[in-house]
Amino acid sequence: MARSATDEKVDRSIIENRAPSVGHMFRERVQALPQGEAFRHPVGDGWESLTWSQTRDRAYALAAGLVELGVQPEERVALMSSTRIEWVLSDLAVMCAGAATTTIYPTTITEDVAYIVADSGSRVVIAEDDEQVAKLRERAGELGEVLKVVVVDGQGDGEHVMSFAELEELGRGRLEREPDVVDARIDALTPEHLATIIYTSGTTGRPKGVRLPHSAWTYEAAAVASIGILSQDDVQYLWLPLAHVFGKVLLALPLQIGFPTAVDGRPDKIVENVAVVQPTFMGAAPRIFEKVYGKITTMMMDEGGVKAKLFTWASGVGKEVGEIRAAGGQPGGLLATKYRLADKLVLSKIRGRFGGKVRFFISGSAALNTDVARWFDAMGLLILEGYGLTETSAASFVNRPAPGGYKFGSVGWPLPGTEVRIAEDGEILLRGPGVMEGYHQLPEETAASLDADGWFATGDIGEVDELGFLTITDRKKDLFKTSGGKYVAPSLIESRFKGICPYASQLIVEGDGRKFVSALITLEPEAISAWAAQNGMAGDSYHQIVTSDKAREMVQGYVDELNSQLNRWEQIREFHILDHDLSVEEGDLTPSMKLKRKVVTTKYRDKLDEFYAES
Repeated sequence: MARSATDEKVDRSIIENRAPSVGHMFRERVQALPQGEAFRHPVGDGWESLTWSQTRDRAYALAAGLVELGVQPEERVALMSSTRIEWVLSDLAVMCAGAATTTIYPTTITEDVAYIVADSGSRVVIAEDDEQVAKLRERAGELGEVLKVVVVDGQGDGEHVMSFAELEELGRGRLEREPDVVDARIDALTPEHLATIIYTSGTTGRPKGVRLPHSAWTYEAAAVASIGILSQDDVQYLWLPLAHVFGKVLLALPLQIGFPTAVDGRPDKIVENVAVVQPTFMGAAPRIFEKVYGKITTMMMDEGGVKAKLFTWASGVGKEVGEIRAAGGQPGGLLATKYRLADKLVLSKIRGRFGGKVRFFISGSAALNTDVARWFDAMGLLILEGYGLTETSAASFVNRPAPGGYKFGSVGWPLPGTEVRIAEDGEILLRGPGVMEGYHQLPEETAASLDADGWFATGDIGEVDELGFLTITDRKKDLFKTSGGKYVAPSLIESRFKGICPYASQLIVEGDGRKFVSALITLEPEAISAWAAQNGMAGDSYHQIVTSDKAREMVQGYVDELNSQLNRWEQIREFHILDHDLSVEEGDLTPSMKLKRKVVTTKYRDKLDEFYAES
């Protein structure tokens, strides 16, 4: 008999007795596990660790430094840095000082940096390096009442900018004079105090500041702990942007549960680092899984011969076993024998690329292709897809690792304490302790999204099945209707294509009010270069490869395969391969790698219009 959300065993006492604030949660973790490993970070060619006690000493020094600078309770401190140990320490310091963190991506353009700092009312800005400080200098007159800029990698100028080490030293001096200054700030915190303002990266218009109180983060951490999928024995590898709500919630979990976290935000180091760190779990956006899937499958296809046949056979065996295990069973007889052989020859080697100890991955921030998820599961690497928004403190739904607790294509069950309702038009409504208190200084926008009873309108369309699994159909604003009156959900089509075509980077579907559906396509640079080497184009530029007739023919084959799985009105009749990939730097993607659909379709409007003019 299949399990349902109502069958799940939940330790609700963890949620009911959770800490009043992030500062309290951190302090309690230090008291419970002072010599336990808290964080691991790269230094030179190796890694160094901080115990929980050592983490507290540094975080308290930084917190006291902020107090010495004049930062008051609930005043904002902006962090504009990549994911690194100093980001972690700074955020903990802000929480312990009773202030609130404003998160800013290091890729944020100068204009938006100035807007976020001023709109949030940030009094101190902790910037990663001189490049980030330069953004602040360029718009110095627009920043509001900033007391000081602190630079992590760089030197201060005394008057306006101080170094990270100087802030820490300043705080140690304050602690010598007033040893209880930080604990007093923590003691004064309540669940309702503001902890964080995260500005939605937004696909259009100005970003909106989402106000999240301490209760949101303590709830998220306690709710995940209550379902028992993580323990102190786990090891997390954390590379996600901590300016994003997904990364931020993964930083709250170790405070509640006590496992160590290896921190390094360099995406190009992920494969190298996981082999060394040997994590038991890791969070990532779907793009990372799509890239791994594409790289390994194309590499095997390029090998050809016996290796390719062995890989295909082992993958098939793994998928068959995965289906049995998902239903709560175990393979037996001949299948068990085949699986042992497949695992020894192929599957274990794939897992070894991730350190060999991964129990599961967590995928969030965008839709994960089902074929990609099943492929990873066949390798013995389960991906648990989850769902949430900045406005709900990230995790509202997540699949569980136990048999019967996950369903591919769904985002799982709600976290204990989170309620879900589907509106008449299919929109997902959420209510619970993780929901924001509102948008910063935007009462009308808050009222439009959050009703008087606490229900937040997510803007996503979905449905809940009889077992409690939520499936997302699309963004409400992205759904469009062709001129023939048929609705099309572009995100589902785009995600499906990435599972079919291992060379795909992006697919952007168009067709609002049009006679048929068309698309813009970009190809993954590394994967397509390997393909080119096998097709007589070794050494050619990316532009030459993707605009070649051979590439067009190859992509057409995958588009035809996609179309065979779609309704007639959803099928892609025309497509154009762009001569470059989309990027955050060019404004095509948000910092969390989400497609800025309107930006991209507007940028290439002339090319799209050509399809319909010719028809």
